Amino acid sequence: MRIYNIIQKKRDGRELTTDEINFFINGYTKGEIPDYQISALLMAIYLKKMNKRETVDLTNAVVNSGETVDLSLIEGIKVDKHSTGGVGDKVTLALGPMVAACGLPFAKMSGRGLGHTGGTLDKLESIKGLRTEFSKEEFISIVNRIKICICSQTANITPADKKLYALRDVTATVDNISLIASSVMSKKLASGSNAIVLDVKVGSGAFMKDLEDAFVLAREMVDIGNSVGRDTVAIISNMDEPLGYAIGNSIEVKEAIESLRGNGPKDFVELCLTLGSMLLVLGKKAQSMELGREMLTEVINNGQAYNKLLEFVEAQGGDVEYIKNTELLPKASNIVEVLSDCEGYIKSIDAEEIGKCALALGAGRETKESSIDLAAGIILNKKVDDKVNKGDVLAYLHYNDRNKAKNVDVQLKNAIRIGDKNSGQKKLIFGIVDANGLKKM
Repeated sequence: MRIYNIIQKKRDGRELTTDEINFFINGYTKGEIPDYQISALLMAIYLKKMNKRETVDLTNAVVNSGETVDLSLIEGIKVDKHSTGGVGDKVTLALGPMVAACGLPFAKMSGRGLGHTGGTLDKLESIKGLRTEFSKEEFISIVNRIKICICSQTANITPADKKLYALRDVTATVDNISLIASSVMSKKLASGSNAIVLDVKVGSGAFMKDLEDAFVLAREMVDIGNSVGRDTVAIISNMDEPLGYAIGNSIEVKEAIESLRGNGPKDFVELCLTLGSMLLVLGKKAQSMELGREMLTEVINNGQAYNKLLEFVEAQGGDVEYIKNTELLPKASNIVEVLSDCEGYIKSIDAEEIGKCALALGAGRETKESSIDLAAGIILNKKVDDKVNKGDVLAYLHYNDRNKAKNVDVQLKNAIRIGDKNSGQKKLIFGIVDANGLKKM
């Protein structure tokens, strides 16, 4: 078998066999096939696409390129959640304790962020002493004891995906449905959970800008998960404006903590309840999403979800005082108001541009080697459809480096459009995709 023939075959729009897909993934992972040939193959896949069978085979080949995690020693149905990425997306920080408080094992391996803000692991580093690196035995022990652990992915999980993604990033082949779906699902399948809920974001601050494309991606990922025996459901959520009010790291942690105390932003809490109720259904803890929502609401109201967060932080070596007193979390030396120049209603907030503003202040990484300022970020004071008067505070910029803050206020104002009141009502959830098909909301 030759890589040349595989490139030629896909270039001509023909279907690759399982053996051919395994051959090029194995060869590339081992360094036997050079970047320039895989680049050519990726472009051929990008242009000629893959069918469902090819996409499933690609996912399995990437899973088998490294280690898989056996979570069978964890009692009960293990659940995981994955977001395709957005602005202000601190869902895992609140959702994990919520479902764990309902008795459902939440065994999650997370990554670091590249772009607008940090990933879940970066945010958790705002809490003094909190560890995210554990042996398999430690990870399993913590989940069995308190029903939740969030750790970093090991270097040996899906090494093929790491190499492929780096190459896709520099060859303009990132946004292909099969390549995205296999990248996301390979990591989830290798991580060992029994059931997976996917939060597929769509809108200005999401990777998927078009609703129909988001549904296609969701369908592809759900089919992959269910084809290998994992209960998989996707929820399509709105990312046309940032989720909640906080965009940063420590400030997002604070917002998640407040949400578990019952004081969270409406859209953020609603998304957590929607994703969490689906997790409870898949984990056989609730017979319906409605009953799941009631369970989650109860553990917030009675303090069990907040107490579970304290247990989680303590179990992972963190200082629980940072949770009890959020003033201990990293704080910026400068907090500057951004004021409105006119009056009207917030017609739209470009989430991607707000994310870029947070990145400029130091809240995210330009490259994998960049360092993150955990205190930097933006707290919005207004959301879409809110009334605004001239001189009202639109947002607060949090930063330590004055040089990074230059012109960010102007950039932020340009991202917020003010005008007449919107005629329609904004939607947070567009639909749910499961094994039976699509249900639009």
